[in-house]
Amino acid sequence: MMEEIKELIDYGIMGTLLFMSFVALAVGIERYLSIRSTKVENFKSKAQLEKELTKRLYIIATVASNAPYVGLLGTVLGILLTFYIIGEKGIVNTKEIMVGLALALKATALGLIVAIPSTILYNFLVRKVREKLLDWEAIHGECSSSHE
Repeated sequence: MMEEIKELIDYGIMGTLLFMSFVALAVGIERYLSIRSTKVENFKSKAQLEKELTKRLYIIATVASNAPYVGLLGTVLGILLTFYIIGEKGIVNTKEIMVGLALALKATALGLIVAIPSTILYNFLVRKVREKLLDWEAIHGECSSSHE
């Protein structure tokens, strides 16, 4: 019974993180291609351009900010399960405890593996958006009040 619960936790958390990384990558590729092909001269308003360029970027930011929490949830559930098994079996074997805890930590590691590239991707795309907005300003003779 406990082995099935452990597998359910593992596959559930790992599957969720894999799905999140796939979504972030798919949105990132779509946004990059869209941003790259956007002709700033076709937009009369900077606000319209910005709205077009930033579509769905929030999805990547959401993945980047929540993946560590999903991983942490997997770790907490794994540790809870390890302690439950220890309590059930009355195990005082240090090796078995450490193996259970080490395996529980893999979820946090995977969460970070998803979050870090997602954050990099998000920041890269935000930079591309800023470049396009600066291009629009140069064409339309407007100056932004602050440049980062």
